[in-house]
Amino acid sequence: MGYLADSVNYVIFTNPVSTGLGQIIKKTGLIGSKSNMEMPSTVQIYNYEPLHKLAKASGPFVRIAGLMGASAVVLGAYGAHKAYPEENKEEMKRIYETANKFHFIHSVALLGVPMCRKPVISGTLLSLGIVMFCGSCYYTAFTGDRRFRRLAPIGGTCFILGWLAMIL
Repeated sequence: MGYLADSVNYVIFTNPVSTGLGQIIKKTGLIGSKSNMEMPSTVQIYNYEPLHKLAKASGPFVRIAGLMGASAVVLGAYGAHKAYPEENKEEMKRIYETANKFHFIHSVALLGVPMCRKPVISGTLLSLGIVMFCGSCYYTAFTGDRRFRRLAPIGGTCFILGWLAMIL
């Protein structure tokens, strides 16, 4: 057994306090019958290897989720301190906050993509949604230029299809 399992076994079962309490409880019958009071001798440590294999097999989407999450934090901090033009300041802030909220939510959603039956489809659609929807909103909020606003509905559709692809 490994060092972690030995440490857990000592802390829970074989240290002097646990051993003494277990003997006192068994002798006095404070809790249940003696047959119910058998102390396990070891703790089974869960093997996380299947999860690692799943993450490796699902492609790069966990790493993309990390990159998207980090960029959402950076852009969120930047947008909180950016000076928006006075003429439509409130509208640009609202557009920016919507983009950042969707960016965060879908970055976290990308972490679940490896558990889908079709991770490539779902992950690609969610990633495209972040780029098109959030990207066009960020651009509009930063510059005031609305030339890429047509990408937002396409990105929103990618979000919807990405979520639906998770149930395929």
